[in-house]
Amino acid sequence: MLDVRHLEVSYGATQVLRDVSFSVAEGSIVALLGGNGSGKTTTLNVLSGLVAPQGGTVTLDGQRIDGLATDRVVALGLVQVPQGREVWGGMTVHDNLTLGAARRRDRRAIAADVEDMLALFPVLRQKQRARAATLSGGEQQMLAIGRALMARPRVLLLDEPSAGLSPLVVGQVVDTVRALHARGLTILLVEQNVGVAAALAERAHVLLNGEIAVSGPAADLLTNPDVLASYLGR
Repeated sequence: MLDVRHLEVSYGATQVLRDVSFSVAEGSIVALLGGNGSGKTTTLNVLSGLVAPQGGTVTLDGQRIDGLATDRVVALGLVQVPQGREVWGGMTVHDNLTLGAARRRDRRAIAADVEDMLALFPVLRQKQRARAATLSGGEQQMLAIGRALMARPRVLLLDEPSAGLSPLVVGQVVDTVRALHARGLTILLVEQNVGVAAALAERAHVLLNGEIAVSGPAADLLTNPDVLASYLGR
């Protein structure tokens, strides 16, 4: 479904991605892991049209999307939940959700989808008229995911969804991702939390200094002491 081949990205004289290739099959959850500065977020930003690669290709269902504007990528069904959530703090929860459907014109369907998000995340229903800035970190993460879902994606990119959250809330995020996967969403998960990746992903790729150092079934990679010690600092 999503195919990444030989990505090359540089910021000035610094090369950030080197010959990065991987695939995400339809209906799967794939994890992309690595430490700070390994190139994980840059990879997602290329996929979602925020960064133009210097080389390589990205295809979605056989159609090239590398170099397309972000709004076109979203229209084709690929949506990113950014690291740090980046909700609109001065807007209400309800308005943040509606903003996720900015490209859509089907008002009745948008209203129905907002109701679906409030059912999926009951805590947001209770606070739908509150400003997003007043929510806890976990609540903001749910809002960021709900906002992305309002675009009706087929592929969801999750950038560090567990970052900065308590273990209890991380468990809730894991349950949410499982529920979305059960709905048929294809998910590419960027994480530093090996436990979260191991709980969710079927396949994993580990980035090191902008290159994929090792790939394989997540259950094998993320329980391998050599992989954990050599590439993930565990």
